[in-house]
Amino acid sequence: MSDAESLSRPRRRKGSGAVTLRDVAKLAGVAPITASRALNSPNQVSAEVRERVTAAVRSTGYVPNLLAGALSSMRSRMVGVAVPTIAGLVFLETVQSLTESLFQAGYQVLLGQTGYDNAREDDWLNAMIGRRPDGLVLTGTSHSQQARLRLRSAGVPVVETWDQSDDPIDMLVGFSHVEVGRSVADFLVKRGYRRLAGVAGSDERAQRRFLAFQEKAQELGLPEVPIAKMATPTTLGSGRRGLTELLAQYPDVDAVFCSSDSLAVGVMLEAQSRGLRIPQDLAVIGFGDLAMAVDMSPSLTTVRIDGTAIGRQAARFIIERAERKPDPTKARHIDVGFEIIARDST
Repeated sequence: MSDAESLSRPRRRKGSGAVTLRDVAKLAGVAPITASRALNSPNQVSAEVRERVTAAVRSTGYVPNLLAGALSSMRSRMVGVAVPTIAGLVFLETVQSLTESLFQAGYQVLLGQTGYDNAREDDWLNAMIGRRPDGLVLTGTSHSQQARLRLRSAGVPVVETWDQSDDPIDMLVGFSHVEVGRSVADFLVKRGYRRLAGVAGSDERAQRRFLAFQEKAQELGLPEVPIAKMATPTTLGSGRRGLTELLAQYPDVDAVFCSSDSLAVGVMLEAQSRGLRIPQDLAVIGFGDLAMAVDMSPSLTTVRIDGTAIGRQAARFIIERAERKPDPTKARHIDVGFEIIARDST
């Protein structure tokens, strides 16, 4: 029986039964250290050696022991990414561009769903930091004191996203939720709306947007702005319930700002079911600019966040720090801004 047949066919072995680097090296006719170099630093060996080792890997089905490699090199090639919910389409562009950018640089992503709960994020961070990732990407800047202490002490590159802060943990790329709220109020008032209201998720970032929305409306001389608070994560049904709650107490509302496009679509559905015309009787503005916003009838005015830019910049921060190639002249805290996309619903 040949070496290739011996190594590639299923068989019982002592220990784990896994094919080892030594097996690959034997089949390729090289020393184990040479096989390791061919896999981890291919530019250090000849093309002929690389081809032999690659053929041996294909033949045996060998999978490198990443844990052993990480211990010896102090590099895991893994990046932990935390989002509040994987059902939140608003974060999808960021996750996709982040994952793609990291993959192209040789990194893999471990995606975690942390909810809108600091205690759950703490548990996720404990598990991730103990595995020494090459970086962590977090959604938002609101963390427990324990998390902030651990992250600053861990020596792991950290990028906070989808927010701004005067006291970031490390690196930051996002936008100001306060400015979003103030800009939306100004936008609606300039369009002639005077009886503003909101339907908002219960998470901290949404609440900051809507407090700023209320404060700006007050500065502009408008009456009190009621907010229907919906449990996060929000849905179309949350939007329908939110508008029902608002109209029961404030039937003269003429414009509603929603903390997500899904809430806004729910508000529009409820309004139309009541015979209200959009925007003649009720203007609606969302947040996120999901693909469905432009296809609604009427099309949905919304706040556009460049999630792709956030993901790419977060990946760039992690890669530069992990490769020890940060540019000291470049800002480590970046505001990507936002844009109000005016459509038919306002």
